[in-house]
Amino acid sequence: MNGLTLFGLISVTLMLVTYALERRSHWFVLAFAFACVLGSIYGFLQGAWPFGLVEAVWAVVALDRWRRAHRPD
Repeated sequence: MNGLTLFGLISVTLMLVTYALERRSHWFVLAFAFACVLGSIYGFLQGAWPFGLVEAVWAVVALDRWRRAHRPD
């Protein structure tokens, strides 16, 4: 396993874990957004630009969800 593959494995694992924990705290939504950014970087680095692009969109969506959940009522 090379470094890039390990980076991708860690990124996708973080996405899975933080997504599963999102209902516990809005901070997990932010962590999911960060993991999506890492997944996007991985996609572009390995040459799978459609994957990188989709993960970047997910990061923006997750950041918006975090912003709305974090906003005081």
